[in-house]
Amino acid sequence: MNKTDLIHIMAKDAGISKAAAQAALNSLTTTITQTIKNGEKVALVGWGTWFSTKRAERTGTNPNTGERIKIKAKKVVKFRAGTKFISDLNS
Repeated sequence: MNKTDLIHIMAKDAGISKAAAQAALNSLTTTITQTIKNGEKVALVGWGTWFSTKRAERTGTNPNTGERIKIKAKKVVKFRAGTKFISDLNS
């Protein structure tokens, strides 16, 4: 499923226009991104939590040349599924 498919389903399920569904989805993704960028978590109880962690600098290997390289530290986003989401997935 891609973003267009999701907008179509949201519009149909909520009985709203595709433009309104797109605006709602864009607002959701922008808000989640900004919240995580600010170092906060986003939790939807029962569904899951998005949060960021720091990945330390590490040494890697270029598979083409075998050369050892440094991979810079960076922030990464993680998602931890909630118990209801996991339960629904396995039912």
